[in-house]
Amino acid sequence: MTTANDPVEAETNQYVYHFAPVRDGFDPESMTPQEVAAAEHHYAYLKAATERGQVLLAGRSLDGDGPALVIIEAESADAARGFMENDPFVAEGVMRASLHPFRAALVRAAD
Repeated sequence: MTTANDPVEAETNQYVYHFAPVRDGFDPESMTPQEVAAAEHHYAYLKAATERGQVLLAGRSLDGDGPALVIIEAESADAARGFMENDPFVAEGVMRASLHPFRAALVRAAD
């Protein structure tokens, strides 16, 4: 029997992509107007994909040095790459992104 706090086995067909800013000196606390607009589009894009069940996790480190990443489920590597390339942060030229196959070994069950 699984309880709300027990880890469960993860799904397959998962991919992770992480970001690196295109602009030298990029700082989330002092973005340009173009970067702010891209961030808003990026958030809306990921929120909609989360509501569809495609995004498993998205977020960034708060210290400014750690990663920002998105974990998704996709039918293929090509579909995952298309999703990543259509992410407004990437499509609007604010971030470079790198895609990798991923498998979450443990995921806490929803409360």
